[in-house]
Amino acid sequence: MKNESNQKTAIIIGAGPAGLTAAIEMLRKTSIKPIVLEESDVVGGISRTVNYKGNRMDIGGHRFFSKDESIMNWWTSVLPLQAKPSSDDMLLNLEKEYAKQGPDPEKEDRVMLIRRRISRIFYRKKFFNYPVTLSADAISKMGFFTTLKCGFGFLLAKINKREENSLEDFYINRFGKPLYSMFFKNYTHKVWGKEPKELDADWGAQRVNGLSLASIIKNLLRRKNKSIGQEGVEKSLIEQFIYPKFGPGQLWECVADEIKHLGGTILMNTRATAINCENGVVKSVIVTGKDGEKQTIGCDYLLSSMPVKDLISSFRGIEVPSRVMDIAKALPYRDFITVGILVNELAIKNRSKYASFNNRIPDTWIYIQEDSVRLGRLQIFNNWSPYMVADYKSTVWIGLEYFCNEGDDLWSKSNEEFKKFAIDELIKIGYISSSNDVIDSHIEKVKKAYPAYFGTYHQLPEVIDWIDGIDNLFCIGRNGQHRYNNMDHSMMTAIEAIDCIASNSGDKSKIWNVNTEQEYHEQKN
Repeated sequence: MKNESNQKTAIIIGAGPAGLTAAIEMLRKTSIKPIVLEESDVVGGISRTVNYKGNRMDIGGHRFFSKDESIMNWWTSVLPLQAKPSSDDMLLNLEKEYAKQGPDPEKEDRVMLIRRRISRIFYRKKFFNYPVTLSADAISKMGFFTTLKCGFGFLLAKINKREENSLEDFYINRFGKPLYSMFFKNYTHKVWGKEPKELDADWGAQRVNGLSLASIIKNLLRRKNKSIGQEGVEKSLIEQFIYPKFGPGQLWECVADEIKHLGGTILMNTRATAINCENGVVKSVIVTGKDGEKQTIGCDYLLSSMPVKDLISSFRGIEVPSRVMDIAKALPYRDFITVGILVNELAIKNRSKYASFNNRIPDTWIYIQEDSVRLGRLQIFNNWSPYMVADYKSTVWIGLEYFCNEGDDLWSKSNEEFKKFAIDELIKIGYISSSNDVIDSHIEKVKKAYPAYFGTYHQLPEVIDWIDGIDNLFCIGRNGQHRYNNMDHSMMTAIEAIDCIASNSGDKSKIWNVNTEQEYHEQKN
């Protein structure tokens, strides 16, 4: 594919949040034409929405909330915020109205809803607030002596602060060893397949650096902030968030439409298979279509959100140092399986302080801290948006989330085997009474969903230094940087990359510095 005009072009690998943000920002800020390559048949990456018989699945759960006001404004410029009061009563009334009438074709569908954030931990078949607090409710469930042990453990952690060489050190410094053992250790092992002492503390710095027992107590005492932006609030403590009416994929589908409207190109079912370089810069990308046909697309810039290990192995016409290749090839990832299960009702009922429709549990997602099951997290799609469920009034649509490695025992199960396995685990923890409660089910598998923080991750800076030597190559997004970023941070890496291109700057440090929590690293060192 040749560019017949003199217009410069940029190839963007991946139509997830980073790739689509890069494309639309490029169209808004430069005269460069973006060509987005997406190997699947849907946009949004891990932020896509799967529509199964009218029941929608959010892969991983995506709260639209950012400390960066510009990102909040970016989202609501695509899908305007619904003019609804944000009190619990009004949120509940919205759901009652939907259950009674069903979707109203005369109402605006392209909107963001204001949603109530409720996430809890399910431990020993009891619900605990997340993040965990030493509240009266928690004390009654844990018992006086266990609570006393947790309190002394927290004080001891403050007195004898550990050097943070691992994620275990990170959590113990903020919660104390007893609370860490109860509420963090098991879940972390499920997510990564490694003990927290084997994981780098960088994961905590980039995901939950502002979270600690002290910050939770401070948050409980502060005056409530009614702004949806909730300025100054740690992400894990937010009380509300915004959410597309039909799931996160709706936003990225709208962005993709706008990219095409502005003159950009999105090639679906098209995989980047080789990157051709000349004189130390990227000149073209060889792509393979769904039918297996290959073509070469020339470019002036390349923005990559593909996994670093795949990027490094794709280069042609440039010598990749053997050490860089070895580090990249061994970078670890965790894969992900979501099982959507449709039931008439859950056996477990709402005993929280929050109002809910038909006495259903009000949580958006629940962390499963039970050793007896491999289930890591559970989503209640009804509570993300009532419009995610085909029959909101009569059914509950839930997502069971499992973390695994491609080729392991979980990944290798057939779909029918996995569905039965997941349903049996749901019965074991008491969420349904029997398999007869299940109406339907669906499975989604995601490869390389989570860049992992062990193994050759520690040598990643050597790979980054080599990549940055290719002037017209920019790595963006979660997999593009091998960093467990939230959606807003992935978008910010793309925005920084476009700003770098637009200003003709050779300094890529701002792209890599998104969500690195420099203050934390200075304290750590």
